[in-house]
Amino acid sequence: MDFLESQICDLDAEILRKLQPYQQQFELLQTIPGIKADAAASILAEIGSDMSQFPTAAHLASWAGVCPGNNESAGKQRNGKARKGNAWLRGTLSQSAWAAANTKNSSYKSRYRRLAARRGKKRAVVALVHALLRTSYYVLRRATPYQELGANYLDERRREALIRYHTKRLHELSVSA
Repeated sequence: MDFLESQICDLDAEILRKLQPYQQQFELLQTIPGIKADAAASILAEIGSDMSQFPTAAHLASWAGVCPGNNESAGKQRNGKARKGNAWLRGTLSQSAWAAANTKNSSYKSRYRRLAARRGKKRAVVALVHALLRTSYYVLRRATPYQELGANYLDERRREALIRYHTKRLHELSVSA
């Protein structure tokens, strides 16, 4: 057991040594909720630090195979499978998405809860994987740390619409009762 632990420590030290030229990007990725040192190292190893090779975040998501599938016929949209892509990156981002879904006071947690209620837990995690990859793209491209928007960000953006909806719903319930 001691031998294996020493091997793991040696490998971790070697990974950190190899990441020295990318220290800024490594630290920037760790500002995103759910992404810590191991995930940041894996993401940098898979996509690199130069985002100029991907014109947009959608191109990166497509390359990684985490973009939503598209299955439409005669104007009717159906569920589509995500494409095959980088399995290592997808696995790392999936673990990070589960961690982000459990981060307190995070916009990712509120997004996960809203999607999981409607679509199910696993689909909500796939949507978070896509969101994490897009966020990683912009953090690396702009070389700025992630700014947390807060758990109520999306509700605050739609405040008036939510008030109208719930008022109408209460009125409907009181009329029918």
